[in-house]
Parts: sequence; structure tokens; C-alpha cells
Amino acid sequence: MRLKPDSLQFFAPCPRGLEAVLASELTAMHATAVQATSGGVHFQGNWLTCYHVNLHSRIASRVLWQVTKKPYRNEQDIYDATIALPWPEWFPPELTIRVNLAAVQCPLRSLEYITLKIKDAVCDKFRKASGKRPSVNTVAPDIRIHGFLDARQFTLYLDTSGEALFKRGYRKSSGSAPLRENLAAGILHLSGWKPGIPLLDPMCGSGTFLIEAAEMAFKIAPGLRRHFAFEQFKQFDQIQWHKLRNQASSAQLPVAQLPVYGSDLYGYALADARINLEAAGLLEAVYLKQANALEISASQSQGILVTNPPYGVRIGEAELLTEFYPKLGDVLKNKFTGWNAYIFTADPSLAKTIRLKASRRIPLFNGALECRLLEYKIIAGSMRTKNEPDNESLC
Repeated sequence: MRLKPDSLQFFAPCPRGLEAVLASELTAMHATAVQATSGGVHFQGNWLTCYHVNLHSRIASRVLWQVTKKPYRNEQDIYDATIALPWPEWFPPELTIRVNLAAVQCPLRSLEYITLKIKDAVCDKFRKASGKRPSVNTVAPDIRIHGFLDARQFTLYLDTSGEALFKRGYRKSSGSAPLRENLAAGILHLSGWKPGIPLLDPMCGSGTFLIEAAEMAFKIAPGLRRHFAFEQFKQFDQIQWHKLRNQASSAQLPVAQLPVYGSDLYGYALADARINLEAAGLLEAVYLKQANALEISASQSQGILVTNPPYGVRIGEAELLTEFYPKLGDVLKNKFTGWNAYIFTADPSLAKTIRLKASRRIPLFNGALECRLLEYKIIAGSMRTKNEPDNESLC
């Protein structure tokens, strides 16, 4: 049993804007000393906590184990702090490494040089201990080391996740700008959606909202299909890890039809969604149909519509969207009375041209791209006309 101590320090980065959501999730997982900050959440726990968060978190991007935090004045201080750590006790020299470095208000000149000093310190420690040193692999390393510098403090982390946690393992096909899975899960949380509530994405693309909702409904742990970097650590407890995975597998509910609906104008987008749903084992759980978002309606009296509509990035698209957004607003007002709509967009013109009053505008980031999640509560009677044609119902 190698899960002690209980006071290991961790940091879980997440999409900016979802820090409070992640903090609530970590608290529910019995992490301690949970503290949200810009871009992520600090927490404490033991190795079992680390395994559990990697396996079950829908919001975190990674789980980073903090191995040191010290004041610094120059590059030599950073080298000294790094080489003082017991790297050979954590992983063998046969594994490849990569060093990532970020900084805010750092007074030192070259982050590239500091990155090199960290790498040299790690390799020098191994060489002194065993005569061997790890090789660098910047594409697919076994071990990722993350450094962070502010104006005074140097913090170093060992990445327990490996590949980012939003890489669930089900995405086999996607469009040009797919929504990250943990961002989609966070948006569903912010919308208040719960299993059993009708859910519609009328521009579903490769199906990310649909799959994340279905996994929540069937209690499918998002990390069950993948491996993690901590499995290669020397202190890895394989028995406890297998027990945790088996518990997660046993907790899953049988897949059945859900009131979850997806549509898209383009057949190739729906083909991507079908491929991904099938890879996730969820194809039979979700209704899919090729349809124009401007020609659909809802059969249920209440539900949640969530979507990430296109936004103009190429010449000519912006003009088309200035016509599309008002029509989308009319569809929501005329066909989705009693529903709540959540539109995630990076297009600042959408809120102005959709001609609906947003009850909330939540700032979120898709990578480095600043976006807004716009909430619209569709009130009965607004802009509904008599003798209106009966458009196609998806749900």
C-alpha cells in the first residue's frame, strides 16, 4: 500500500470560466483544501485522490502533482531547485520526458533557456544517480514536467495525466474546430441539464454535447477508455488502481434510449457524430437526424437546447451569419416556448443580431479564444403567429 501521504499538493487546470464548476466537482470527489484560481483549481489528497480525479473528472484538463515551490532570483536558482528533487525515485530513466514552461510577470529574459535548464537539471540528477539519463520527446513523451514562474516564485509539477483529460478516447472523427470535451461537459453543467431532461443540439457537428450528456446519464467515467502517466510512476499502486477502475465499470448503467437529440444541416457532420457515438458505445442512446436548424421544432413542452453555432472566420461567412442569427432567434421564440436555450459562441455579433434578450452571459474560453455562453429563457407568447406552418419536429 503506497497511497500515503494524504497531503500531496495538486493543481488541475481547466478551461477558463469553469474554475468554480471544477472546484465543486473536486469537492464532491472528497479532495481537500480545494481552492479555485484563474485557469484551474488547487487541491490536496493522496495518490488514490489523484487516480480518482483523473478517472472521473469531466472538467479538469490535467492533474498536476506539485513537487516544489520556491522563490528564485535567476536561472541558477531554478536549476538548483530542480536538481535537488529525487527524480529517480519517481520514474525510471528509460522513459522519455518533455518540459513545458509558462510564466506571468517573470523578470528573466528567456523562457526557452529556463526550459533547457530544467531539462538539464532533471537529466543531471539521473546521470549522477545511475549513469543513465532520460531522452527528450517533444511529441509523445512518457513524462511531462510543467514549470510555472511568476514574479517571485518557481513552481514545478509532474503531470499525472499524460495526454490531456479532454481526450476521452471516443473521438474518431471531427470537423475543423471541434469543441473540447471538458468544455462541453462544463457548458452542460452551467445549463442545469440533468439526465431525463430533454436535450437538443440542432447544430451538433461531431456530437460532443450529445456524447458528454449520454456519458453523464449512464455514469460512464470519462477516463475509462484511456491510460494515464501515473501508471508509469514508481509509486504506482496497480492493485488500488484496478480496484478503482472496476468500481467505475460496475457503476455504469445499461445503455438505453435517452431524450437526447442531435441534428445538423450537413450529412458529413452527422456521419462524424455517428462514428463517435458508435466508438463510445452510445449510438442507440441518442436520436440523430439531418435537418436545417431553421426548420425544426420541439414536441416536448420543456427542455434544454444547447449548441455551438458556426461563426464567421472566412470571407463571406460573416454576411451569411448576419442573416442566419435573426432567423435562429425567430425559431427559438416561435418553436421552443418553455425551453431554455444556451448558445456558445465566439462571435460578438450573435448577441446583437439574434434579437433575443440574454438572461445570462457567461465568459468562457475555448483554448485561447474568448467566448460567451448566452442563456435565453424562451417565454410563452413572444412572436408566435397564427396559422404558422408545422415544421419538422426532432424531439
